[in-house]
Amino acid sequence: MAAYLYILECADGSFYVGSTRDIDNRLEQHNLGRGARYTSGRLPVRLVYCLECESVAEAYALEKRVQGWSRAKRIALISGRLEALPALSRKRWPS
Repeated sequence: MAAYLYILECADGSFYVGSTRDIDNRLEQHNLGRGARYTSGRLPVRLVYCLECESVAEAYALEKRVQGWSRAKRIALISGRLEALPALSRKRWPS
């Protein structure tokens, strides 16, 4: 069953990352204030990125991964600048 990783831009300019099986219904829920506590106080929201995945497990794993990304890295993904993603990864401290 297909699922989706999605990124919403909130009215305050922040991003919300989620996953769902039904992107249209989920976006409607968010804009009605029933999607998530985070977005309910930052309405309206708009869909800025959506990626279809093969399974719910894959979409959820990507959601958790992207949630840990910096704002700059999320903007690169939204903008389709995939080549910039490695350089935007958090710096690793030398051992």
